[in-house]
Amino acid sequence: MANDDMHIKTNIRDLAFYNGQPTFKQPLFVNKPNLGNRDYFITLTDEILDSGQFTNNGPKVTKLETEISKYLDVNHCVVVNNGTMAMLLMIKSLELMGEVIIPSFNFISTAHTLSWLGIKPIFCDIDINTHNIDPSKCEELITDKTTAIIATHIWGRSCDVEHLSKIAQKHHLHLIFDAAHAFGCTHNGKLIGSFGDAEVFSFHATKAFHTFEGGAITTTNKEIADKLRIIRNFGFVDYDEVIGVGTNGKMPEICAAMGLSNLKAFSTTMTKCKETYLEYKKCVSNISGVKLIDYDEKEKNNCHYIVLEIDEQKTRISRDDLIKLLHAENIIARRYFYPGNHKMEPYRSLYPSNKHMILTDNLASNVLLLPSGATVNNRIIENICALLRFLVEKSDLIKIGI
Repeated sequence: MANDDMHIKTNIRDLAFYNGQPTFKQPLFVNKPNLGNRDYFITLTDEILDSGQFTNNGPKVTKLETEISKYLDVNHCVVVNNGTMAMLLMIKSLELMGEVIIPSFNFISTAHTLSWLGIKPIFCDIDINTHNIDPSKCEELITDKTTAIIATHIWGRSCDVEHLSKIAQKHHLHLIFDAAHAFGCTHNGKLIGSFGDAEVFSFHATKAFHTFEGGAITTTNKEIADKLRIIRNFGFVDYDEVIGVGTNGKMPEICAAMGLSNLKAFSTTMTKCKETYLEYKKCVSNISGVKLIDYDEKEKNNCHYIVLEIDEQKTRISRDDLIKLLHAENIIARRYFYPGNHKMEPYRSLYPSNKHMILTDNLASNVLLLPSGATVNNRIIENICALLRFLVEKSDLIKIGI
């Protein structure tokens, strides 16, 4: 591994921010892509090249849909070319309009997708314990214009599915779950994928399970699945018969091949990710003001995200200053969902009344994600945490000056 020769810090002048040698020679990114079963991928690639069918719902795409349906124990899986397209097609298939409630602590793509379709995103605050949308606050936002709730399983930790389902049924709303973080995760022992009207997955390269680039919608509703397949292919139902407006959401065969190879190796990937998480949990346990979010031992989680909450009163150094120092050391730590959708353009200008989301604001200002996943070994973790501990312990001597 290129980063085996690491520079340990014993004095603040050793820090790369002050022109010392970086801890790691090469950048370590959050969620480096997993490779899956390489030999199987090469075999599938050769089959694709020999077949001459590279797209248009080929055999690898069909096989991937079948295998994902089996893995998640769900009736229908429709794969597409990216996660944003999956959400767009889902919204179109349900003919949503008016207003849709979503968490503000979320990736911006859902808000953008709704806006592209002429639907107003209504931002909701979170439950600070789960980081997921707060069902009670969600119900307070429902109006006669509301047509759906889109709730995200943040960090793969499931939403309060039952509470949200009751709210949706009570108010006759559609309920969609954004499961971009949650492939292989469970809710009450059942794999995420069959809750609500449908669940939307991203298979982007940085996800625990990926297809290079891709996405999927899973559902127990055949009518929804059939409609999605038509919209995904320009509205075609036969070679030359179009029955409605559609688009090109098809996944290429090569992406499906990567998905099949990753699915074949996914149990090993999850095991390695959990080992990574447990090593981080051990190594950060005695760093003042640094808390690693927990994954429920009673549930399965892909453990793909190493999420820290930074208590600046205890660390005496801000989350953002820590990130600057870590980046200088080639540890490309990340703020996630900062500063919250409601504070991003164009939404903060369009909907200024949404600005009061105290819990989202607080979380977005203290969350820090570290390099994680199946490719991070224990020595890397130990050195990242040793550096983090050093930065906190020496915080009174560190002057960022920016």
